[in-house]
Amino acid sequence: MRTKDAVGQYGEELAARYLAKSGFAILERNWRCELGEIDIVARDGEALVVCEVKTRRGLNYGSPLESITYKKLVKLRRLVGRWLQEHDLRPGEVRIDVIAVLLPRGGDPSVDHVRGVA
Repeated sequence: MRTKDAVGQYGEELAARYLAKSGFAILERNWRCELGEIDIVARDGEALVVCEVKTRRGLNYGSPLESITYKKLVKLRRLVGRWLQEHDLRPGEVRIDVIAVLLPRGGDPSVDHVRGVA
């Protein structure tokens, strides 16, 4: 496994644990279709939440949050629509959140959760 993939998987695991501890119910992880992948699908009360997880080992290339582009948000919206269609769900609220995980060398990981980015 490539280092980048291992870092990403570890970040997603930390994000899922964070969400569970925050009261979210994790419904699915790493859901894929021909359009792409959703990292985490969860429920926050009555809201269905799709979480994009970005993990970095440092800030040399900016914050993990800075890697979320308009193009990525458009793709996530399409993926949400496909996920809802395949699961035949019509929740009252759908939200896209971003979870930024920073894994500094010699320090504790940090998790930054930004709700409702799209």
